[in-house]
Amino acid sequence: MQPVVHSGKLNAEGFRFAIVASRWNDLLTARLVEGAIDALERLGAKEVDVEIFKVPGSFEIPMLAQKVAASKKFDAVICVGTLIRGQTPHFDYIASEATKGVAHAGMTTGLPVTYGIITADTVEQAMDRAGVKAGNKGFEAAMAAVELVNLYKEVNS
Repeated sequence: MQPVVHSGKLNAEGFRFAIVASRWNDLLTARLVEGAIDALERLGAKEVDVEIFKVPGSFEIPMLAQKVAASKKFDAVICVGTLIRGQTPHFDYIASEATKGVAHAGMTTGLPVTYGIITADTVEQAMDRAGVKAGNKGFEAAMAAVELVNLYKEVNS
């Protein structure tokens, strides 16, 4: 038996995307936003079809992501931010709630809400994940969003 395999295309044409980004650790998060925009442009998204929403920190990302997704103005929401472990358990609480919140926003709205939030132990690790050496979590989250909007469209047709 050969099962039917469905996989989303990497084509952003005709879709609208929201990027919800934290201002905290903006030096690195700005690189994630740039990476997300780069991926969307490479895949055919038009400038007018991408909007960026800035929130104070990563804890606030899920709340706005859910509102933006529920607005039905966008086909996907890309969440980006940077969390770096400190000397208190604050990092663990924020990282956990941001992660659960992003997943919850997607589950409750039925829209692709992707996770491009860096959670790193050190500044060096965060820099690496923001594309300083290789890879960019914003780029990866945007690629996942494009693939998912195409797959959702296929499932819904």
